[in-house]
Amino acid sequence: MTKYNGHRSWNAWNVALWIGNDEGLYRLAMDCIKEANTIARAARRFMGYVGGERTPDGAVYNFTCVREVLSGLAE
Repeated sequence: MTKYNGHRSWNAWNVALWIGNDEGLYRLAMDCIKEANTIARAARRFMGYVGGERTPDGAVYNFTCVREVLSGLAE
């Protein structure tokens, strides 16, 4: 599998880029982490807020990508 800038795919990289660099998305992600007792639950909560949406670049906010980003933020 080819990695994209250290991420599993372009989509994963782009989701991480937006969550990490958009203040509103970052705060939402951090709030979800604080409110949930697992990363999976935090990712599901985040998905509830942005589900079905895409980044401005067209990447899909999917559970796997969001969970990976939130896991990195929780460290």
